[in-house]
Amino acid sequence: MSQSNDDAAELDRRFAIPGVAHVQSDPAGHPVVRIATEKCLGAIHLHGAQVTSWKPASTAEVIFLSSKATLAEGKAIRGGIPICFPWFRAKSDNANAPAHGFVRTRLWMLDSIQNGSEGVLVIMSTASDTATKEWWPHDFRAKLSATFGNQLVLEFTVTNTGAAPFRFEEALHTYHAVGDIRSARICGLDGAAYLDNTDANREKKQTGELAIARATDSAYLGSEQAIVLLDPPINRKIHITKQNSNSTVIWNPWEEAAHKMSDLGDGEWQKFLCAEAANILANAIELHPGEKHTLTATISASPV
Repeated sequence: MSQSNDDAAELDRRFAIPGVAHVQSDPAGHPVVRIATEKCLGAIHLHGAQVTSWKPASTAEVIFLSSKATLAEGKAIRGGIPICFPWFRAKSDNANAPAHGFVRTRLWMLDSIQNGSEGVLVIMSTASDTATKEWWPHDFRAKLSATFGNQLVLEFTVTNTGAAPFRFEEALHTYHAVGDIRSARICGLDGAAYLDNTDANREKKQTGELAIARATDSAYLGSEQAIVLLDPPINRKIHITKQNSNSTVIWNPWEEAAHKMSDLGDGEWQKFLCAEAANILANAIELHPGEKHTLTATISASPV
């Protein structure tokens, strides 16, 4: 289920809010909603319902987007906030399946754009069809509600529209822009257990603040607490709170792996840290027919 590649003008006619939000074509010709208010600038693409920009009036851009990001349908956009669903990382029973699921590479439907007291609310949706069932047999509907204001609020809702229960993983794979990854620190995970995917998923325990000094791919399971990303070069803190999320993923590929990523610019691995609200592995969600689940992440920024 997707809208035409060439209908940005028609979507703008239907949904635009003059002086606030417009639908334009991205470099690949797909629609992107661009927001400009006194509170913030922002962008969210129909490609994957993926946020690629949120810049509050009070600070620099908060969301990293690679200078070499691919915007072609069927390809993942490097940076922004990809939606991982219905599995995370590789699919356990099919090595040929797309990493992190299939919704991040699909064109979604634009359902509405609204201007409210908290900011501009953009709602997009997608649903199961013959293409998704090649990889995953279940019937579902997914909706992303993104509010662009003094905070960025993302609500990802999955509904089981079929006749059988299913189990899924999910993550809002947020690439946070940082001045220098080697100076960034995460607060709020002290004492938490995590699985280290760079070390055969061995279970370890976080002690104190998390500093990033090497390739990092850690899944903190049973982790519901808010975290803070300290970014001294930019002199700011990024606050990440979440609801209905029992996993937190922290990721940066570091230099060697980054060199193998054709869609990442030279040295750009130093300019982001992924800190993700998620439900993965043992925290996967089970939905019975007719049930729905909403994962919420709220991002805000302030001076150190």
